[in-house]
Amino acid sequence: MEIIVLGAGAIGSLYGAKLATKNDVTLVGRAKHVAAIDSHGLRIEGIESRVVPIRAATAIEKIGPDAVILLTTKVTDGAAALAPVASLVREDTTILCLQNGLGSERIARTALGDRGIVLRGITQFGAIFKSPGVIQFMAPGYTLIEQNERSDRVARVLTDAGLDCRVSQNIAADVWHKLVINCVVNPITAILGCEVGGIANPELNPLKRLVIDECAAVAATQEVRFAVDFIREIAEVFRPSHNIASMLQDLRRGHPTEINYMNGAVAALGARHGLECPVNDALTRIIKAMETASLLPEKMLEAQPA
Repeated sequence: MEIIVLGAGAIGSLYGAKLATKNDVTLVGRAKHVAAIDSHGLRIEGIESRVVPIRAATAIEKIGPDAVILLTTKVTDGAAALAPVASLVREDTTILCLQNGLGSERIARTALGDRGIVLRGITQFGAIFKSPGVIQFMAPGYTLIEQNERSDRVARVLTDAGLDCRVSQNIAADVWHKLVINCVVNPITAILGCEVGGIANPELNPLKRLVIDECAAVAATQEVRFAVDFIREIAEVFRPSHNIASMLQDLRRGHPTEINYMNGAVAALGARHGLECPVNDALTRIIKAMETASLLPEKMLEAQPA
């Protein structure tokens, strides 16, 4: 399968590396990352340690038949990343949005108009962009994609590459499930400046409960309801993890975060339904303030990768 990874950061590079063994993969990323891969290959560290020879480019000029585009940019960058390739997208092109938050697939469909088929996906893998040409594989996981006549074929290819891809029976509920977890883990560990394992600290349980309850109330307005103990799940899943949440990675690099598509989206949707979400709104405002580099704690600035 021809696979184009659009937005080859940490997760996109990890997916590309795994898929490149048996597929025709092109990573589309920033110039420094592309140059490093061209010179030395893509180095994977952490759970796996290897160098992967893989094609990398800052742009593409054509898309072949039945190709798959993995959109792995931040949601904030999705439309801009798709704009240069929109005219190349064919009727038989499948675009899989492996992004956080609410609404990424709608942004992609708007950017592409009626070109291709856009599917929503979810990744549970964890990775860190260490430096150009180098990523750290921090947490194994699985992949979910929404149901479509093309989904089984895509899922087989991803699973064969070790990405454990499953076709979701209810993608809306799965998106909300991950959103609730992201609304807890991302902003709180970003504010604390800690690894995601820090979220398991029971001292944080009252705050986590407030975030979860607001998210669940807003999800119910979308006919999504949960029968899960999120606090227990978050503690069990993240306690052993040394991964760094994507939001903290963004803050350390001086990049905009996805907070508007996580806690901000929950608060905004809640307001449209007459539901106040003061905790999610407050976390959004704190993270937006932290996006101003002068407000970052000095130790976080020092922790920025080279």
